[in-house]
Amino acid sequence: MRIAIVLSLVAGIVNVSGFLAFKQLTTNVTGHFALFINDVADFAFWKGLIYFLYIFSFLLGSFLSGFLIEKFKENKKLNVFLIPTLIEGLILIIVGGLSNTLVEIYPDLLVCCLLFAMGLQNSYVTKISNAVVRTTHLTGLFTDLGIDISQLFFPKEYPNREKLKAGIKLRISIISSFFLGGLIGGFLYSKTELGLKTLLVAALILIASLFYDDFRYKVLIMKRKLHQSKTSIDTTV
Repeated sequence: MRIAIVLSLVAGIVNVSGFLAFKQLTTNVTGHFALFINDVADFAFWKGLIYFLYIFSFLLGSFLSGFLIEKFKENKKLNVFLIPTLIEGLILIIVGGLSNTLVEIYPDLLVCCLLFAMGLQNSYVTKISNAVVRTTHLTGLFTDLGIDISQLFFPKEYPNREKLKAGIKLRISIISSFFLGGLIGGFLYSKTELGLKTLLVAALILIASLFYDDFRYKVLIMKRKLHQSKTSIDTTV
């Protein structure tokens, strides 16, 4: 839940910041697909090409994340989600840092970069949660939330109430986090004159959470080793 909430917060910031900067969706491709099909139907192939590139960027990010996770999952010393997360953070830093220079000259390239980063994120959070959680868009979350709530009215068919309530709590937490990220992104973009540099805040949250998670993991491993050593000594005595 902690991972999903943080990633959803980041996606909310990227979503609003990207839309305010480019008037384009930068965390999902549903709208871009509709516009692409519309242009193709009108035989405006070159006009629709940019929407195809948006879609392809998201797909490429998702592919790279999945490929890296599969490539390094046998390495027990490496957190396989580390590399995709660092790549995403680096992209947000680059886009946010160079926004004043590139936003007017290469807006479509920056949109592609953000969609690539969100493809990365959506892929590895899907891997982490075994396809239970998405964090870059809310359509699936609201669908699953509606299904879970409807099942509360049929206790005989769905007797595991605790699991059902836990799922509802998770999805409400992710939706709320995305909403909060959107508020933060909108406020920082519009009211503090940060503009697209708001993405630097998202990158900071992402990277800080990554190292915090890694620190907690090392602490847990250390505690486990100490407990095993103590148990071994007590058994020997």
